Amino acid sequence: MILIIDFGSQFNQLIARRVRECRVYCQIVPPTITAGEIQSLAPEGIILSGGPASIYEKNSPKIDPAIFSMGIPVLGICYGMQFMVGALGGEVARSNKREYGFAHLRVRSQTDALFQGIDGETPCWMSHGDAIVKLPRGFKITASTANTAIAATVHAKKRFYGLQFHPEVEHTPKGKAMLHNFLFRVCGCSASWTMTSFARDAVADIQATVGDKKLIMGLSGGVDSSVTAALIHKAIGKQQTCIFVDNGLLRKEEAKKLKVVLKQHLKLNIRFVNVQTLFLKALAGVEDPEKKRKIIGKIFMDVFEAEAKKIRDAEFLGQGTLYPDVIESQSAFGGPTAVIKSHHNVGGLPKKMKLKLVEPLKYLFKDEVRRLGKTLKLPDELVWRQPFPGPGLAIRIIGQVTGKRLGILRDVDAILLEEIRAGGFYRKLWQSFAVLLPLKSVGIMGDHRTYENIVAIRAVTSKDAMTADWAKLPHKLLGQISNRIINEVRGVNRVVYDISSKPPSTIEWE
Repeated sequence: MILIIDFGSQFNQLIARRVRECRVYCQIVPPTITAGEIQSLAPEGIILSGGPASIYEKNSPKIDPAIFSMGIPVLGICYGMQFMVGALGGEVARSNKREYGFAHLRVRSQTDALFQGIDGETPCWMSHGDAIVKLPRGFKITASTANTAIAATVHAKKRFYGLQFHPEVEHTPKGKAMLHNFLFRVCGCSASWTMTSFARDAVADIQATVGDKKLIMGLSGGVDSSVTAALIHKAIGKQQTCIFVDNGLLRKEEAKKLKVVLKQHLKLNIRFVNVQTLFLKALAGVEDPEKKRKIIGKIFMDVFEAEAKKIRDAEFLGQGTLYPDVIESQSAFGGPTAVIKSHHNVGGLPKKMKLKLVEPLKYLFKDEVRRLGKTLKLPDELVWRQPFPGPGLAIRIIGQVTGKRLGILRDVDAILLEEIRAGGFYRKLWQSFAVLLPLKSVGIMGDHRTYENIVAIRAVTSKDAMTADWAKLPHKLLGQISNRIINEVRGVNRVVYDISSKPPSTIEWE
């Protein structure tokens, strides 16, 4: 196992993904972790992440320097390298010339373990305003750029490595090879972490945790909750009861389709609860998106709690929390990994329910969850289902949510997904959906003037939703989508396409 110390870098998840891609398990932990806790975890290596702070600032993040006397290999990246150098007696100062973006790396020592198989000259991605001006005793320079004399360093005997650039980003083409070298040549890791091994260990852990008690699971039909439910079912079978709440904010005929798929393929014990009227009544006249979320969340919890009370002696609650949910919900020294939003999957359990959480996927990324779903033999229609927000179509309707407006958006959404699938793009996209705007525009249909609704189409590519780019869909496909929506959905006379990336925009509109 590899431990990644979070110093607040925007690239922490990328580091973890690169390690996981090498089939080595890793965890991101805060710098407040103690040396004793690290020792008990017995990692094969430690990676110190980058971060926005300077090590000489008063409140800059620090980790117990005792980690450098534990005999564990350490790789410091950017701020992590500077912290290691400073902690071991070197000096870091503000650079005369900051370095951001591409740089030309000159490797001095290709015999060094980290640079074996790497060309003598290679591009790298820099992002720093400080520089190392003096190395600690025993360290040597292994790479430089025109602006940064100490772009990489090593203390070979202690297996301490430092990189001033970011090997985890795509802009450092040989970065993956460098991380691979650290994992296998330096740390001696084995590429043994697979979804098969994860499933085996997770099942054993669930069985040990739950024992002969009962567990309740909120099931939405999304890939996260479906895989979680399937994994828990594999562990404890009929001790699990799933609750599916139909809030009336789902896609066209979604509840009916999911009922068939979930019952047929997962063989779960599921209770379907139809409370559409309750949600729509509570949302009447509400336009503020945060109020919508709170109303929907509260009613869902009330309904879920009422249903849960019918299951006597239940002691556990299963949740499909993923690793990005956990990471985004933790603060990290004012850096980009600081809290962005509160997740409904993290800390959303009412205290009065007094159920203990079981979150078997909380250390997995979305692509790993899909691979786990295939390992558990779930059907493709569940495994490759695009993410759908907990509040449903309510947050894809800008303004008031009414039965009529839901009907319009459902019809638009159905056409959009039908065309995306027919064009072969569904599995290539992270998400594709429609948004009903609180605007109307003038149009001409036949010989008649119209004044109807505008819908926006949103399609993005991403690996984990932390960042996303708008999808460059073919113009012919976009034209076909627009033509069908305007011709087939009464009440819409204009379609626009969202070409915003995340950041600065979010994926969803509300």
